[in-house]
Amino acid sequence: MKNPIETERLLLRELELSDAEGMFELDSNPNVHLFVGNRPVKHIEESIEYIKFVQKQYKDFGTGRWAVVLKETNEFIGWSGIKYITDEINDHKNFYELGYRFIEKHWGKGYATEAGKAFIDYAFNKMKVEKLYAYADAGNENSRKILEKLGFRFINSFNHQEELEVWYELKNPNSN
Repeated sequence: MKNPIETERLLLRELELSDAEGMFELDSNPNVHLFVGNRPVKHIEESIEYIKFVQKQYKDFGTGRWAVVLKETNEFIGWSGIKYITDEINDHKNFYELGYRFIEKHWGKGYATEAGKAFIDYAFNKMKVEKLYAYADAGNENSRKILEKLGFRFINSFNHQEELEVWYELKNPNSN
């Protein structure tokens, strides 16, 4: 297990099976799924399976989505992190992608930006990744604002799973 990352308000750590209830609260909310395929989960077992899937990614690729925990209350508020994507998306394959998803009551408090900055730093300085990518539903204004605040540059729009998406890129300032 990798060492957690601390920010001013957050503890970022690998997902554990004990996060299942928080994951279920997150992923059973239709509002959370508005821009990610509209497929909220119906049973906590689905959340447990997702956590196991992510834990396998840690073993296979050394990275994946991590739990975001509020330091003050030790409450699971969502996930963020760097995922290694082997599928082809927008003519890219085998790339690192920054993502995040938060429980609705924690929206609009800057947590995605705070966690995102920490993961960008981790990707560029510890993992030595040359480029990070991110994509979002074209209509998800909040997610787009977060990516732009984090320094990602809009590259293009594309169709993915019958949805119009927007593609962003961030280059490691330390690599040529």
